[in-house]
Amino acid sequence: MAFYLMRFSYTPETWSKLIQNPEDRRDAARAYIEEVGGSLHGFWYGFGEYDGYAIYEAPDNVSMASVVLAITSGGAIASVETTVLMSVEETLEALAKGKGIGYRRPGE
Repeated sequence: MAFYLMRFSYTPETWSKLIQNPEDRRDAARAYIEEVGGSLHGFWYGFGEYDGYAIYEAPDNVSMASVVLAITSGGAIASVETTVLMSVEETLEALAKGKGIGYRRPGE
């Protein structure tokens, strides 16, 4: 299973609805990812470029993409960015494999 960081921003209309009727959106976020065999590891709101952040675990990129597409198609999200997260072990493995690749800079 892979881990993903999802950064999102709500539309002004979504914030208006949440002010009128506060709701813990972690339950919804958890339900969506569980439908594809994944899990929610954390959900936060913050200040700055994005309104919220979620850490998901999903079986594969297609499963995670299906969740992101379902969420964004609802119209409550103004923007979303999802990043595949790699463990330290995966990064070390990639570094080891990269060592054997014979890269040549352009013009050399």
